[in-house]
Amino acid sequence: MIARDKAETVALQALGWLAGNEDLFPVFLGATGADVSDLATAATQPTFLAAVMDFLLTDDAWVMAFCDDAQLRYEVPMQARAMLPGGAQINWT
Repeated sequence: MIARDKAETVALQALGWLAGNEDLFPVFLGATGADVSDLATAATQPTFLAAVMDFLLTDDAWVMAFCDDAQLRYEVPMQARAMLPGGAQINWT
């Protein structure tokens, strides 16, 4: 598992990666309802960073491409998501 501050850093890296992808970035903006002019402020909010990771994690190819570019292990985005708001896994027993 990774620390909360590392999780936020990974989410910011993912946001930067998305912003650099001219095909995927508009999809991300549409899916999250984010506006380019508000990204700097939104990026300081852990709940927005969680939404970034939720979006990234919807497609294995995106996760792999992001991790390859960022030189991260493929499991790091999921670990980062778990440390952000709403990421705790619920065990129903």
